[in-house]
Amino acid sequence: MVILVTGGAGYIGSVLVPRLLEEGHQVIVIDNFMYQQAALLDCCFQEKLRVIRGDVRDKRLLSEPLKKADVILPLACFTGAPLCEKFPQEAESVNLEAVKLILKLRSREQRIIFPTTNSGYGIGERGKSCNEESPLRPISLYGRLKVEAEQAILDAKNSITLRLATAFGASPRMRLDLLVNDFVYRAVQDGFLVLFQAHFKRNYIHVQDIASAFLHALDRFDRMKSEPYNVGLSDCNISKKELCEEIKKQVPRFYFVGAEIGEDPDKRDYMVSNAKIEKTGFKPKFSLKQGIEELIKAYQIIKRNQYANL
Repeated sequence: MVILVTGGAGYIGSVLVPRLLEEGHQVIVIDNFMYQQAALLDCCFQEKLRVIRGDVRDKRLLSEPLKKADVILPLACFTGAPLCEKFPQEAESVNLEAVKLILKLRSREQRIIFPTTNSGYGIGERGKSCNEESPLRPISLYGRLKVEAEQAILDAKNSITLRLATAFGASPRMRLDLLVNDFVYRAVQDGFLVLFQAHFKRNYIHVQDIASAFLHALDRFDRMKSEPYNVGLSDCNISKKELCEEIKKQVPRFYFVGAEIGEDPDKRDYMVSNAKIEKTGFKPKFSLKQGIEELIKAYQIIKRNQYANL
């Protein structure tokens, strides 16, 4: 198939695009390379890859490649609550208006698989996992925009949305501002960490498994379409303190302590059920333990500089 991937040189896209090419698909990537990343250089030898440097909000730029696509994967996004709070107008135009533009330009026959976030659950009920029927109560601009974009895509039909857990793992367009990636970096480089709201829970998923979830949905599109699906590790609904304990098993010198004063601006606190997508046959391959091992190796290569969204 011909697959259009907006934001294809980002944290997820730079892992997903090579996988799509390996499956034999033709891939068109639109990305503005706003982080000056060199992702996808290793794919440029592939004849089935086309890269367009530009802005997904540009109707003229988007129209021609979109007409050729059998499947659209709108990954382009101002990702994360801090980035959206700092640039709210840009976030709305990319995270919501650009998605609406795609829906306006596409034909009903073109399939869409959209990554949203389980941040939309906001603050869950204590001791109860959120499923796809749980109320969406986003507590950040980022969460609100993704929830609204998801609803627009589901209303447009012939679509699947993937509510991704907090991602972790190494990527050619690395991000150190994701929770697991950040905590492991601090353990390796600094050796200590002060935790705010250490008991707050979240679900996690490896970036390679996110790519696998897209391929899974692509292969089973007719069976899965018109529905949202949580995508995460079912054995990894853990608190920030529990995450640090897992990291300490592999970085013994890591010291962490809960702060008695102050608070984390990120108030998300929820557990998530991934049973719905698991019933379709999807099973993640990478555990949190494996991800921590991988990140420890990765941090022998990179240092904190451009590897974050903000």
